[in-house]
Amino acid sequence: MALHAPAISNILSASAELSPAMLTALRCSRQGSSRKLAAASVSAIRPATTAAVFRSTPKVSGTTSAVPRNGLGLSNPFARTSPLGSLARQYSTVSRNGPLSQFRPILKPGMVGLNLIQQRSLFGGPSQDQLARLEEAANNNPNSATSQASFYSALMRAKMPQIVVNRYNTGHFATNAVVDRFYQNALTQLGQSGAANNLQAGQGLSQQQMQAVGQAVGAHVGAGQIGKTRGGSGVKSDPVYVVVEESMMNVIFKWVRWIFGFALAAYVSLILITLFVETSGVLKKVGGGTSAEVRPEHQNTRFSDVHGCDEAKEELLDVVDFLKHPERYNKLGGRLPKGVLLIGPPGTGKTLLARAVAGEAGVPFFYMSGSEFDEVYVGVGAKRVRELFQAARSKAPAIVFIDELDAVGGKRKSRDANYHRQTLNQLLNDLDGFDQSTGVIFIAATNHPELLDQALLRPGRFDRHVQVELPDVGGRLAILKYHTKKIRLNPEIDLSTIARGTPGFSGAELENLANSAAIRASKLQAKFVSLNDLEWAKDKIMMGAEKKTRTVPLQDKIHTAYHEGGHTLVGLYTKGFSDVHKATILPRGHAAGITFFLPQEEHHHTRQQYIRQLQVSMGGKMAEEIVFGADNVADGASGDIQQATQLAYNMVTACGFSDVLGNVDFKSNYEMVSPETKRLIDNEVRRLIDEAKASARDLLKSKRPELDLLANALVQYETLDKEEILKVIKGEKLPDRLMAMPDAPIKIPDNPLSALKPVSGDNDGSSGPGVPA
Repeated sequence: MALHAPAISNILSASAELSPAMLTALRCSRQGSSRKLAAASVSAIRPATTAAVFRSTPKVSGTTSAVPRNGLGLSNPFARTSPLGSLARQYSTVSRNGPLSQFRPILKPGMVGLNLIQQRSLFGGPSQDQLARLEEAANNNPNSATSQASFYSALMRAKMPQIVVNRYNTGHFATNAVVDRFYQNALTQLGQSGAANNLQAGQGLSQQQMQAVGQAVGAHVGAGQIGKTRGGSGVKSDPVYVVVEESMMNVIFKWVRWIFGFALAAYVSLILITLFVETSGVLKKVGGGTSAEVRPEHQNTRFSDVHGCDEAKEELLDVVDFLKHPERYNKLGGRLPKGVLLIGPPGTGKTLLARAVAGEAGVPFFYMSGSEFDEVYVGVGAKRVRELFQAARSKAPAIVFIDELDAVGGKRKSRDANYHRQTLNQLLNDLDGFDQSTGVIFIAATNHPELLDQALLRPGRFDRHVQVELPDVGGRLAILKYHTKKIRLNPEIDLSTIARGTPGFSGAELENLANSAAIRASKLQAKFVSLNDLEWAKDKIMMGAEKKTRTVPLQDKIHTAYHEGGHTLVGLYTKGFSDVHKATILPRGHAAGITFFLPQEEHHHTRQQYIRQLQVSMGGKMAEEIVFGADNVADGASGDIQQATQLAYNMVTACGFSDVLGNVDFKSNYEMVSPETKRLIDNEVRRLIDEAKASARDLLKSKRPELDLLANALVQYETLDKEEILKVIKGEKLPDRLMAMPDAPIKIPDNPLSALKPVSGDNDGSSGPGVPA
């Protein structure tokens, strides 16, 4: 099929995106080359219209071998610019693995009838084989400027300047001065003399700039891709744009390198900051000054300021005498213990005793809490122990007091931290290193002696133990008198009543009681602190604050009044029981009401006292059964039942007060007791409670009028002391008392609970009678 003008038009339309020089060559071919290439096959010059065609140039051998032999005989493609040569310029020369590799099987010379005989140009130009060999050598050595210059020279002699320009513009191949000269000549032949002149005059890209562009492009041949570029002469008005896109591996490598660099810099900075903080001492004040000097204190406390622990004071008098007259003991060879351990509940005055010893002896007093030894840094505890002992040696004779010794001297375990063991070991070593003749006495206090390490308790360390117990009634009275000296107390107050009503109170709680009473009297703008203020403070400490905002219905008040009246009457009419102190129906804490008794200071209790306590505990529930019936007993008696059950179990299992079980201790190993024995224990407990219940019921039935009078007075006055209770049950009035409900006194003949129907029956307590008329 002959190549004619319409075919060339199709080629031009397919090459719309070619460079201007290539389009010019095609237009010239359309005008003058149609006749000379009439015998050329259209399939031999078929253009590639894909995107890959416009990004690369086929090999010269592939371009020329596609022309039939008779076509080469009619026209010399190396002597003029033919349409086939112009078409080839839209491709850039690439390596053997380039985009044209897919066309090589089709463009083999054997497939179009061309033999492989070496052919020479009719006008002395290089042959096809020479161009192929030079191209292959140039592609195989892209970094060799000599190979590129040889190939460019052959292309220039073959009249193919467009291929030179396209190949040079790719930037994939090495350049030098010779290559640049071939490129300039090619531009001149293509009519781009302006760009060539700019290059020659140095107004465009310099040699270093061109080399830099080539290196930048060559560095990303295998790892990146060149983006779309726009041609230019390199001058300021027409710059050259080169866009390089990095590969994913390069991006990942850069991020990893940045992250590792940042982490290394942060680590080094942290080390430097830590060194600066440790050397400059910026954080020394955080823990209270780790290097602060232990300073002694001079105490003004004396034994006259300590009350309620006379036995402990007597034991510590030996320590005071040794500090005052050490020569007496050294002369005879005797020695006092180096350590004195004060053991007792909180608030009993252990610290006050240690200060009183230092004050009586007139020696420096070094105080430190067990929690102060360990702080932020490891080794601070051991260092503080050494500093404490060194300061005590320098101020001898002296007293060193360590409060809460169990915080630093607890039993060592395998899971303990090293710093904790270091502190304890340092304390043990320093205690061993002290000589008794140095005149330094160590006193420590603890609430839990069972938690201390046994190494601390052996002879030669803290070998003397002084028990500081809760004060008895005499001690409480002495403590109250001492603390009430500072307040304006009514001289008519008998503090023994408060002392008897505060069993189990420590010295600190009694001090708080006196202070709370003074605060309440100040709020009421009273001139003196009265007994009512002290009673109010005592009840607040024991039961909690009054629930004044709590609304209590009248029916509940009546129910509570009969319940507390039952406890009070059983306690009053049971011989040998504690004195009744007062009864109240004001809710405090979890209790709706409470009856206070003044227990005797007895360390031993008889079986009869236990039984009377059971009767008093069951008196409240029995009063409710008598008045309201067994089905209308409230759940307020649950605490009394629990107390009675525990008391009965203790009588049977620990005290041997059961004739059936005998004098056997079942409480210590109750889990090992056989089921038959446990059943006997339960039966005995139930029997004791039932007997106490029956006794309380009989007593309250006989005192039913007194019970009604007392319940009525409790509802009206809410709180009654012993004297007022005795007046009420005798039928006397209380004219000096302000009634809590003056407008709504209860009426005994009426049913106190409107929600309950009156019950009739005999007085056996099973169904319960109604309220008597």
